[in-house]
Amino acid sequence: MHQDHDERLLRTEESCDVAGQWFALRVKSRREKAVAAIARNKGFEEFLPLCQSRRRWSDRVKSVDIPLFPGYVFCRLDPQRRLPLLTIPGVLHFVGTAKIPTPIEDVEIAAIQTAVRSGAQTEPWPFLAVGQRVRIEDGPLAGLEGILAGTSQRQRLIVSLTTLKCSISVAIERRWAVPIPAPSLAIPMNQASS
Repeated sequence: MHQDHDERLLRTEESCDVAGQWFALRVKSRREKAVAAIARNKGFEEFLPLCQSRRRWSDRVKSVDIPLFPGYVFCRLDPQRRLPLLTIPGVLHFVGTAKIPTPIEDVEIAAIQTAVRSGAQTEPWPFLAVGQRVRIEDGPLAGLEGILAGTSQRQRLIVSLTTLKCSISVAIERRWAVPIPAPSLAIPMNQASS
């Protein structure tokens, strides 16, 4: 009985190690798919968001899958156990400061995963540090938050990875978006009188 409990505890500890946090690996150009496959084969949870792009050759036009974040592969791991990823051919380094990997917020990765799985058209987009934050209240992206961008022809939701200063855009219907109020900067009355 005691041995079964120890084995279950060990499995639980191992699964906690596997969960870890999300980090961005900087990889050589056009090596993203190979790095993601090798990371997966080494037992890491990886995420390589792709989008469709039309490429023209002299004799034909073809749709190909390209990375939404060229030069990056995302992996969930314990940062103390990152060496196996750094030995993958094509991996340059982890995104971070002073050789310390910077974790990416789970909600940011979840938002990118939701956008990719939605089937809506996604494409790389310049990072926007300012803009109107909105929440999608309807449609396949309901619950997603991001920055609203628009043209006279269509509305788009910008979902960002702050650590990488990268964003993607997802096509949305104008009626889906509801503004998120900005936080109030007002001073509470009890502090204003002191």
